[in-house]
Amino acid sequence: MIFSIAKVNQLPKEERDPIYLRLVPPSLFEKFQIDPKTLRNPFGERVVRGMFPPDDNFACIEVKYRSSDSDCIFSCQVSLSSFMESLHLDFLIINDPFSERFYVDVDGCGRDTLMGSRSRNIPEEVKAMEAGLAPGMVRRGLGLTKESTNCLERFTETLGLKTITIDGFYYHNAIVWEKYGFTYFRGGKMMEKIHKEFQPGGLLYEKLDDSTPFRRKGMENTVRGRSWAIYDGILGDAFDEEWESPRMYKILGKDFKVNTFPGQIY
Repeated sequence: MIFSIAKVNQLPKEERDPIYLRLVPPSLFEKFQIDPKTLRNPFGERVVRGMFPPDDNFACIEVKYRSSDSDCIFSCQVSLSSFMESLHLDFLIINDPFSERFYVDVDGCGRDTLMGSRSRNIPEEVKAMEAGLAPGMVRRGLGLTKESTNCLERFTETLGLKTITIDGFYYHNAIVWEKYGFTYFRGGKMMEKIHKEFQPGGLLYEKLDDSTPFRRKGMENTVRGRSWAIYDGILGDAFDEEWESPRMYKILGKDFKVNTFPGQIY
């Protein structure tokens, strides 16, 4: 067994690349007609790239529709975590390249919003929300989270590891990862509290007062609605706590069956 991403990164290219290609959902190659051997699209462009530093325990692989596109259709970065000797999913991005693009990632001055932590582009966020997207999404997804999770598990098994860790950057991320068998190392109590306080009469429910486009009445009924309200800072206003990304983990082959939003509608 390998037990190290750095060791994979140090392998000869012909051995290393097939290992990392296991992270890419096979249906992506078929859907966008990308040759899994040459990694080229129908236009002859190489559209699968990776970053594999030989002395570091992280790696990133990305897939584009056209080589000149600014957005990837798939981007995944993994690293080695000391927690439970696990694989850590740093980020997973999946975009439909043919869907409308919302510029929630840059503000009115063209500066990176740093996922809303430095600045925000409210008009673009409103348009994204009304188009059915969740916070942080610049395009619609491709419905490949389940397949990507399966790929991640197989990759983790290849390294000889048994646990995957992730951070739920947004509320909706945490809810989605629950669906695919993850549980909480940190933040589970907060997720339960959020659900309780979004019930009629709860502190969060009462703060859905139409004071901003992201705090409309009825948003407590959906995962996306709650996520937008939390992104808008409703936790701080309701009980003086800011959103802190939960740390979650999954043991290969085990579904913890956690559900902090029973009866959820995405």
